[in-house]
Amino acid sequence: MSSKPPPTDHPFTGAQKQYLEGFFSGAQLRGGLRFGDVEPAPERGPDAGPKVKLCKEEKLKLELHPLDAYPEIRRKAQLALPPEGGDIYRFKSNGLFWLAPVKDGYMCRLRIPGGWLTAAQLRELGSIAGDLASGFLQITTRNNIQIRVIPPGNTTELLRRVVGCGLHSRGAGADNVRNLTASPAAGLDPHELIDVKPLVDDLQSVIMNDREFYDLPRKFNISFNGGGRIGVAEDTNDIGMRAFRDADGSVRFQVLLGGVTGHREWAEHSGAVCTPEQSVEVAAAMTKVFARNGNRGSRGKARLVYLLKDWGLDRFIAETESLLGFELERRPAGAVPVDAGAPPPVPHPHLGAHPQKQAGLCYLGVSTPVGVLQRDEVDAIARVAEEFGSGDLRLTIFESLLITNIPADRAGAAEAALARAGLSCKASNFRGGTVACTGNRYCKYSAADTKGHAVALGEFIDSQLELDLPVNVHVTGCPHSCAQHYIGDIGLLACKVELDGAPAEGFHVFVGGGFGEHKNFGRQLFKAVPAGPALQRRILGLLRAYLAERERGQSFQSFSTGRELGELASLTAAHEPGGDLPFVPASTLRY
Repeated sequence: MSSKPPPTDHPFTGAQKQYLEGFFSGAQLRGGLRFGDVEPAPERGPDAGPKVKLCKEEKLKLELHPLDAYPEIRRKAQLALPPEGGDIYRFKSNGLFWLAPVKDGYMCRLRIPGGWLTAAQLRELGSIAGDLASGFLQITTRNNIQIRVIPPGNTTELLRRVVGCGLHSRGAGADNVRNLTASPAAGLDPHELIDVKPLVDDLQSVIMNDREFYDLPRKFNISFNGGGRIGVAEDTNDIGMRAFRDADGSVRFQVLLGGVTGHREWAEHSGAVCTPEQSVEVAAAMTKVFARNGNRGSRGKARLVYLLKDWGLDRFIAETESLLGFELERRPAGAVPVDAGAPPPVPHPHLGAHPQKQAGLCYLGVSTPVGVLQRDEVDAIARVAEEFGSGDLRLTIFESLLITNIPADRAGAAEAALARAGLSCKASNFRGGTVACTGNRYCKYSAADTKGHAVALGEFIDSQLELDLPVNVHVTGCPHSCAQHYIGDIGLLACKVELDGAPAEGFHVFVGGGFGEHKNFGRQLFKAVPAGPALQRRILGLLRAYLAERERGQSFQSFSTGRELGELASLTAAHEPGGDLPFVPASTLRY
């Protein structure tokens, strides 16, 4: 047999091409070469242009890619050791957040794209939390779940069991595309314009199979709103895909870019629209443009909005089109139709029974106050979902969940079964829209027990008055604004205050926020109000002023944004109660 090499112009067979394409794809994922013309993979942002001084996190990623840190996670688990140094940051890419100095354990944030999961998966997550962590689950404002206080020795077993039930945590933290949010009743809501679930599932597959999405300059949020009654706050994301019905009857997406509510930035109309068939490619290409050009020297300027401010939208869209290989339709915001056929709003459409587009079926929204679920509650929800529905569940951005595909004539029985387990599908117009971040019981950044104070405030307000229209309350523990205090009708931002000569927990009070068609950043009305009796009385005075002084049928947002802050403060003082009122202490809610 000849050892002479084959001619250089000898064509590859189909099988050879397939093998080599697979080989070079693997090499590319490791930062190597492409097959097409054996060119180097594109350099990421700071190396493609003028050199910049990399921030600490970028240097850590260059030393060892965070997704390659699993062997160290495993080693530390075997020795029951906490993370040290750069591993505290790297482990976040595997969904593991070290909670010290608040707790000696991890929080695990999952990836549940769109918040869609099964009763079996929820039941197993409850079992995992009970067996390996602190026993409760937290539903987050990104259609997601977190498990808290995991001893170092339990991490690999926990991750194994999460994967075993068809979920995972890769990319759930650090500089990655965070959990994809979407209309929770997608495919069910009779008022939606398009079922976005297939699009979100497709985008999640794209992300999982391309390593470039796991090395961004900073975290990145993407949301799909297909219409319908339950909002997803897509205009608070880096990319928000908002469905609209065009003049010809087709459905398209308005592409919103640059939302970071903690920085008081909305995702604004980019000037581009796309078809549903293009939307996944567009979102992926835009994320890659950010990955290759975002700021890697300053963490404070490493979000997409700052690249947009630097470049302008036209350049960003042009760079996106160069990756896509086709031009996007350009359209000014005023030429994007607003759906005139949208249903009238209903208070808290994420709670209670609502008809589905499938004849004879409904979904049932379950109230899970501030997103905390104990194991027995998890088991009850899973049991009801399987007995009365199809076993499918949906998480919402309001820290609650939906049980789907329940025969309408069995909805009452399902509610009764939940009630026997201590769960309700109803909440007052104050408590039904209250969300809160984790708080200082488990987060080192938080200045207050946000969940405890939020639950106590709800109990106090409900004992004093009844609202006929919903007032959404967002309680957050620090300027990171995980509970997005700027977009609540009432937003509470935790701070430290002095009370009777001693340090205490308190809140700055914001009013008038909203999202979607009510988009507005709240204004700070009161500064450093001590938590407890002072805060409860202040909010009660504000709400009494609203009920007494509003126009008939006027929303709280309209009432508060239509007045100067000084007038609002005076009205609140005039209606704030005097004398003794029962004070509700911070909730002893188990979590």
